[in-house]
Amino acid sequence: MIRYVLAMVLLTITYAFVLGSFHPWDLSIGVIISGALLLAFRRFVFGEMPARTPGMLERIVAFVPFTAAAVWNIVTGTWEVALVTLHIRRLSAPGIVAVPIGERTPTGVAVSSLTTTLSPGTFLVDVDHERDVMLIHSINASDPDAVRESHQEFYRRYQRRVFP
Repeated sequence: MIRYVLAMVLLTITYAFVLGSFHPWDLSIGVIISGALLLAFRRFVFGEMPARTPGMLERIVAFVPFTAAAVWNIVTGTWEVALVTLHIRRLSAPGIVAVPIGERTPTGVAVSSLTTTLSPGTFLVDVDHERDVMLIHSINASDPDAVRESHQEFYRRYQRRVFP
């Protein structure tokens, strides 16, 4: 409910800025248009809700380890790419791995994709909604199950409590 009200307020404010008017009649028309748009496109805007959404305080607290884990992935990915670039380690098996989306919401898929792409050595190629997988290119895909498990473990341990 809070997300719906917040979205309606933001859409109404955007409408008022586009009009360049905060007259009460313009704001009331903006509320009506915003409400109608959110009602018509609620599945597209909000997606499917998980069974239990973490509260704001829980998300704020869980954001610290999530950020630390994402930074650690960036550091280790940078190290791995540097070793390959400097020819210290051989580039043996790059490839694309299908990582299941699982219980991720559309926002969760976007955040998973972003954190994957931020880390050097991996990036999102595509999200295949028909197969319910994210296709991720990895610099070391010699063990696809380990790559999948790494992404699933990151989601379970760090991301799910912040961005489900």
